Parts: sequence; C-alpha cells; structure tokens
Amino acid sequence: MLSVGRVHLPSDIPIVGCELTPYVLLRRPDKSVVTEDVTELNPIDAHFLRYRWYRVQSDRNVAVCSVHPTEQATLQCLGCLKAKLPVSKSYHCSPKCFCDSWQHHRVLHERAASAVNENGNEEEEIFGRFNSTGGTTSSMVSMSTSQSNPSFSNGTTALYPAAVTQKSGGETWFEVGRSKTYTPTADDVGHVLRFECVVVDAETKLAVGAPVALSTSRVIPAPSPIPRRLISVSGMDVSGHLDMDGRISSGGTFTALSYNILSDAYATNELYNYCPTWALSWTYRRQNLLREIVGYRADIVCLQEVQSNHFEEFFAPELDKYGYQALFKRKTAEVFSGNINTLDGCATFFRRDRFSHVKKYEVEFNKAAQSLTDALVPPAQKKIALNRLVKDNVALILVLEAKFGNQGVDGPGKRQLVCVANTHVNMHQELKDVRLWQVHTLLKGLEKIAASANIPMLVCGDFNSVPGSAPHALLAMGKVDPIHQDLTVDPLEILRPITKLTHQLPLVSAYSSFARAGVGLGLEQRRKMDPATNEPLFTNCTRDFIGTHDYIFYSADSLTVESLLELVDEESLRKDTALPSPEWSSDHIALLAEFRCKSRTRR
Repeated sequence: MLSVGRVHLPSDIPIVGCELTPYVLLRRPDKSVVTEDVTELNPIDAHFLRYRWYRVQSDRNVAVCSVHPTEQATLQCLGCLKAKLPVSKSYHCSPKCFCDSWQHHRVLHERAASAVNENGNEEEEIFGRFNSTGGTTSSMVSMSTSQSNPSFSNGTTALYPAAVTQKSGGETWFEVGRSKTYTPTADDVGHVLRFECVVVDAETKLAVGAPVALSTSRVIPAPSPIPRRLISVSGMDVSGHLDMDGRISSGGTFTALSYNILSDAYATNELYNYCPTWALSWTYRRQNLLREIVGYRADIVCLQEVQSNHFEEFFAPELDKYGYQALFKRKTAEVFSGNINTLDGCATFFRRDRFSHVKKYEVEFNKAAQSLTDALVPPAQKKIALNRLVKDNVALILVLEAKFGNQGVDGPGKRQLVCVANTHVNMHQELKDVRLWQVHTLLKGLEKIAASANIPMLVCGDFNSVPGSAPHALLAMGKVDPIHQDLTVDPLEILRPITKLTHQLPLVSAYSSFARAGVGLGLEQRRKMDPATNEPLFTNCTRDFIGTHDYIFYSADSLTVESLLELVDEESLRKDTALPSPEWSSDHIALLAEFRCKSRTRR
C-alpha cells in the first residue's frame, strides 16, 4: 500500500504572497519512492493523496515586529498611526529594537510628512505604498499579550466554512486550502499554518491510515522597503544648462529600467550567509522582485541574470499580465557545465501599449571571439586565446517603435524608433582585457545600427566595471586614454592598436544628471554620487564589495533625461548587513530613467 514517508517545507517561515509547496515523499509496497504529486486524476496503485491547509487561530490577535518579522511585537509606534502609515510598519518586538531602528524608521515619518507638495497634490512615488501625511511623533505604546488591537485584523471567514473545527486550548482551525500548494494571505499574518496529507483509496474515497501533518511558524507580512521616488532633473542638457528648445520640440517621454536581479543559481547561503534563508529562497525572492519591478511601471525593462527556466515559467507569463511583451537571450553554453535550464541571460520587456517590436539583434561574444582569433591569433595560440575570451556573455538589442505619439519628433510621417541594448559583461575582475573587448564589440555593433537607422540609443546593463575603468571611459568618453592602467592587461594583444578603442555614439550616463542637479531633491541625490566620476556611489552592495557596476547610457543628441529613480542610501541597507535582504531581493539596485525624445541633427 502507498504510504507517506516524509513531509517537510523548504522553509518553515511562511510569507504573505509566497507559495508554500511541501516536499512529500511516498513509499510504495516494493519500497521504491515517489516524489511527484499523486492526484485523484493520476492515482498510483489505486491510491492518491488528499491535502488540507489550515489556519490555526488563537483567541488573541498577534502582531509581528516590522524589523524582526519572526518575532512577536510588544510595542507600537503611535507616530506611524498618526501619519496613517501601513500599520504593519508600526510594530516592534522590544524597546531596543525600536531605538536601534529609529534612524531608519523616522524616514517613514519624514516621507509621510513630505508626501503632499505645495499645491496639495501628492508627489509621485515609485514602488510606493504610502499616500498620507502626518506628524513625526516618535511615541510608542506597549502592547500587552492580552490586548486586542483593532488595527491588526486577520480575517475570520473560512474558505471552506464547513471544515472549520473548534480545537481545545483556545484555538480554532480554519480550512484555507485543498491543494498541495498554498499561498498565505494577509488574513494569515500572525497565525500558524498546518498542512495535512493523507493517502486515500481511489475506489472508496476513504482515508487509509492517519494524516501526516506539519505546522509552520507564524505567517509574516512581506517586508516592504521605503519607497523610491522619481526625481525630476528636467530642463538641463548634458552641460547642466537649461535646454528649452529640446523640451519644446519633444515628442513624448518614456521610462527605462535596468536591473540585475541576482540569478537563483548564484544566490547561495555561502555567498550571502548574512541574508535570512527564507529571504534568499527563490519562492520569496521572485515574488518580491516581481512586486518591485511591476511597481516601477517602466515602459522598457532590461533585466540581467534571468535564468532560462525562470523567464519561461515566471517572468514572461507574470509580466504578460501587466501588458509586457518579453524577449530573452540566454548566455551561450560553451563554458557553462550545469543544467542548461538554469543558465541565465538578458531579458528585455516592453509595454505593448507604448511600443511595438521592430527588430532584434543577438550578440554572442563567443562568436566574436572565434572571429577575432581566426583573424589575428596564430594557430598555435588559438586554444589559449579562446580559453581566455570565451566566457558565454551575450547582449540583446531591440529596435522598438513608439506608440505614444502620432509622429516622430523629426517631422510629420516619421516613425519614432528607439534602440535598446541590454547586456551583462564578464564578471572576472582579472580579465580586464576581455571586459573592455566585449564592451568595444558591443559598441561597434551599435554604431552600425545607428548609422543605418539614425535612432536614439539606450545601452543598459551590468558592465562589471567601476566608474573610471577603461570600459566605463569607452562608454562615456568614446575613447580610452592610451596610458590607462587597465590597458596593461592585454596578454593576447587584442586591444592593439589602442587607437581603435573608440566609437562615435554620443553616449552619456543617465545618472550623471544628478551630479548637475541644483536645489531640492536633486541636490539630496548629489550626496549619493561620486563627484570624481559623476556616477552613483554604488549600484552593487554586498558584505565584501560596494561600488557601481550598472549603468543606463543614452544618446544625448536625441534624448534628454527628465527624471531619475532616486538612489538608495548605504546606511539604510547596512541595517541588514548588505544586499540581498528581506526588503531588497538582489545584490544590485534597480536604475530607472525617464527620457524625452528631441529633434537632432543626423550623425
């Protein structure tokens, strides 16, 4: 007879919105094991499994700490209630917790107080959940364990009311699910979930033996970071001066997002042991990443480190629901030796109501390496050269046509096209020559597209190159100083002659606009910029590294920057040691820029 041998959950900490799928191991009479789902429609040995999920509610409500979500709250911040912030943000597990987090917690109050501008209209907040103003009172109230808090509500209506069973000890079980997988809801917060499975005779529909059960810890709400605002930088050209002509002749604005989301294959406990296991799990991270990406409402989304299976099974179908069309370029697999389905790549999404797809180009740097070695490297050294150059990196280039204007900015009847490049350059820091060669190869390809189509360009991605490095100089300045230190690493002499390391694209880093910002919020962002390079202080923050690797470059002759997604303060991240964290599910931060098309002379 079929029997249940083992049941367990990958994580015993359930989070609102994140699927729970128990691992169930079955044993057959011949001692063989079965791990797949055995349903009534597909029984094994005339038996199947019946599942039940219950919410176990006690007679008293339980709130969880906003800082340590696995701990029960004992204090509540009255300032949050007066400011009408989400009540979940107001709870703390101890006076020490409240005091230690006050420096970050008070930002919530300040944001709420400044959410109404001079005209009485709320400022737009990206990825925001707060929409009311209020005071910044730092009072807090103690919550006794017997106190019933009217602001903390967990639903009492069962999904299957007939299955509610009153238990002893002041607990009530509400049946909330009848499938193997269950997704906790807001009604489950603060409560334990119980999973039961039992073998059922397919003919009689009667249970065979006792149910096997497990209980989780209390359900916690999905942590939500402080919202990032879109900061206006419009009215300035690349020199920091007003550009009224460009604005007047504009034909519409659009937003572009670039984000390395951290592939699940790289999100290991060994690399990120400071991040709680539940927050590092893909079931949690994928929902948190999706919530963040959708919240930005970008017209164009460029993602890096997207696993092939996650693109097909999750991101493409989920973002399709929000009106995005998806294209994907997987890394080549000449070096990669693992499961091909987990190999990552670059995914670009665009809103169907804003753009239509015109053309796609795929860049495989491995192919370029083969062509290079065939042309320049002696046969005896070809294997050594390919071992150094072949790293599986790729780029995805799309030509899109805008739908947000009846005509292009260059005159009636002209199509408004935009070229978007999305790439992830080689990460190995000792391969400086390879990284520079990959960037140069990409730019030469983009030059050919620009020459044939004369359209605005966006170059987005993770370039694994800090500001001031040779790849960054090539992108931003169009050339590399012949005495640049990075050029000393060139064992294959693929960078010779150095005079070839140029391009004619008028590229400018979008975030350099913050360095030219004047008063107001833009000035606040300047403090998060490196004055020596006019780039963000960091876009990648782990325990062992902090620096900028991610960029959005644009062609300054045809686009102007209207707004930028505000940068993240390092101090706010260090409360969780580094990225990724329960709030932010990648070790990189997202970059987003709003652009306006303008008339330009032909290059």
